[in-house]
Amino acid sequence: MDRKKLYPWYFTSGALLIFFLLCFLPGIIGILYSFTDWNNFTDKINFVGFKNYAEVLKGKPEYRAYIWNTVLFTTVTTILKTVVGLALALLLTQKVIKLKNFHRMIIFSPQVMSYLVVGLVFKSMLHPDTGFVNNFLKSVGLDIFAMNWLTDLKIVFATVMSVDTWKGMGYIMVVIIAGLMSISPDYYEAANIDGANFWQKFRLITLPLLKPIIINATILNVTYGFRVFDMIYSLTNGGPGNATGVINTAVYKEFSKGNYAMGTTLSSILFFVLMLLVYFIIKSMENKEVDA
Repeated sequence: MDRKKLYPWYFTSGALLIFFLLCFLPGIIGILYSFTDWNNFTDKINFVGFKNYAEVLKGKPEYRAYIWNTVLFTTVTTILKTVVGLALALLLTQKVIKLKNFHRMIIFSPQVMSYLVVGLVFKSMLHPDTGFVNNFLKSVGLDIFAMNWLTDLKIVFATVMSVDTWKGMGYIMVVIIAGLMSISPDYYEAANIDGANFWQKFRLITLPLLKPIIINATILNVTYGFRVFDMIYSLTNGGPGNATGVINTAVYKEFSKGNYAMGTTLSSILFFVLMLLVYFIIKSMENKEVDA
């Protein structure tokens, strides 16, 4: 074999080995353990087949609630981040807006903070008695809007999703701004000559050309949404009760209780769901490219 063809393998072998040892191999071992009754209470590990998976999908209702909450969180936050990020990007690329770079920096700044820090800050701000939000509302005579943001079952999940959207929308905004700046002004000049209004230019020029960028941003948001943990853990720890619990908070609780097999089962389900989602999204993109 030509040695030149082996050069890429020489340069990537170290990274591939690290990936295999730290990611791939532990993942395979975790999947294998999901077919056992591994726990912290006995030394013996028995093979139980798909019993753990059946318990998650057909057994305890809280497991189904965790899955539903994860899907709901991912869907809502992905839509909100994309829509709000797109709107901000369109607004902050208009010539009439002054200090555009300053506004972009302010909106993007939450993205550089860790989710844990953001969660803890908002947990303090949303405290019903000492938090900034309720105290501000009361000070301006809006006591009716002062709520138990993180303990009221009716609004707690919406609160968590709102905080996550606030943190992540800046990233989507910056990505879309980069896409907008790459679009040739000639398209818009031709549209102006034809008398197109803002909505027509957005629908027929901007949106189609931004579609690949929006799809990539959506993939990132979906994968994050299904893997969310630190934001919810720092805000509510999955509570009150299991109202904001997601798959990863369930994994954390199962491992904390010593029920390792169920923890690996939930992690495996999350892995398979993500792989399927990414596969279908990529196939959808490929089909659209072929049709185009």
